[in-house]
Amino acid sequence: MNREFRKSLSTTFFAIDVVMVNLSWLLTYSLSFSDDVILGKNAFLSFALASSFTWAITSFFIGLYSLKVIADFSRFSNRTGVVYFLWGTSILLALWYWDSNTNISDTMVLFFAFALFGISTNRIFYLAIRKYLSIQHDMINRVLIIGFNDTAKKLAQYLEEEGFNTRLLGFVENEVNMSELTTYPVYSNIENAVQLAKQLNVHEIFSTISPEKNNIIYKLIRESEDQCLRFKVVPSLSSHVNHAVEVDFIKDLPVLSMRSDPLEDVGNRMKKRIFDVLVSGLVIILILSWMIPLIGLLIWMDSRGPIFFSQLRTGLNDNPFYCWKFRTMKVNAESDVKQATKNDRRITGLGSFLRKTSIDEFPQFINVFRGQMSIVGPRPHMLKHTSEYSKVVEHYMIRQLLKPGITGWAQVNGLRGEISNPQQIQQRVASDLWYLENWSIRLDLKIMLSTVFRVFAGDKYAY
Repeated sequence: MNREFRKSLSTTFFAIDVVMVNLSWLLTYSLSFSDDVILGKNAFLSFALASSFTWAITSFFIGLYSLKVIADFSRFSNRTGVVYFLWGTSILLALWYWDSNTNISDTMVLFFAFALFGISTNRIFYLAIRKYLSIQHDMINRVLIIGFNDTAKKLAQYLEEEGFNTRLLGFVENEVNMSELTTYPVYSNIENAVQLAKQLNVHEIFSTISPEKNNIIYKLIRESEDQCLRFKVVPSLSSHVNHAVEVDFIKDLPVLSMRSDPLEDVGNRMKKRIFDVLVSGLVIILILSWMIPLIGLLIWMDSRGPIFFSQLRTGLNDNPFYCWKFRTMKVNAESDVKQATKNDRRITGLGSFLRKTSIDEFPQFINVFRGQMSIVGPRPHMLKHTSEYSKVVEHYMIRQLLKPGITGWAQVNGLRGEISNPQQIQQRVASDLWYLENWSIRLDLKIMLSTVFRVFAGDKYAY
């Protein structure tokens, strides 16, 4: 509906917020006379760049300018408060770390006050835009829905969430099909829907009744075009599909896909592969070149057996491959059938450290370089577990449309470690499918940074 408009708002408010941050620093710089803080032009520019970059990164991770957030003023305001707090705290900590003896209190109070005023003014501008849209007749999209069924009720809810400039005027349904009440007006006689739309000054008609089920819809489509009305048909797949579907076209033929899949596009697959090769190549040259001899020596000294542990795992399109890790367990006969558990006696002393720090996963960068894995993707499971989980978890095998990853969306959201009940694997599969449907290079970068943070912060499920 208003997706492009919300994209424009997102970009605009981000740009204005960054301008406000820099104007605040300019005012602070002009009014401050403390030589201990303001050291000259270089210091001014460095701080301006650092504060802008910190605002951008913090906003990105909190999702301040996402399309869903930007459509709701309350949510937008609340997240603004969170971003402002984290942004200010980050700047103060950085300044303290840089020079704990610097007297920055008065200058920073002034800067944060100006920034708060500027960002708040931007939110008032946001409210002004909403108010303008609500009173401009040509900006309000007046909508009528044909049919009163589950799809129609869900559509009404989504239109309400659109906010900004969409106004639902009611439903059109034959009286015989009405079995419950609604807060919206319900107009009878579907055949007269176009005439009714003209009387109500409607701009757009949505039909939740398909033309194949009621031939009158074809007649209404022709009439609406003659009357300069937009007419849209909402197909109902709710009896079989409970999530959004993707609509594409092969010339004039509409094609429905059960889910969005950005990596279906060969261009996106090439971007991801180039990214994987560059990063894994750097890791192999700069880290594994010295890590393998060092960790290998420590493993050899800690317990007898090979340096590496390789195991058949399920890969892209259900094809098995050998996944590599530093060996963290004593050589045992259960390694291919039994997961590591908390206080597992098979784990060596060094192995416990390697697992908690995720250092044991580093050889998988070789798998990535060879094209068997990706840096980010669903974690590869043992063949035995793939066979078991696919029988009890719906949509499990869809995750195999992606290359398995060293880290993934499930892992950075705390879904890692031993699986002890079906709900845990269901949550991981849901996270993997969300990643499949929302992939972007930016998301991969976010997951990588979150993974690094979790490694240093520690993870109670890493054992």
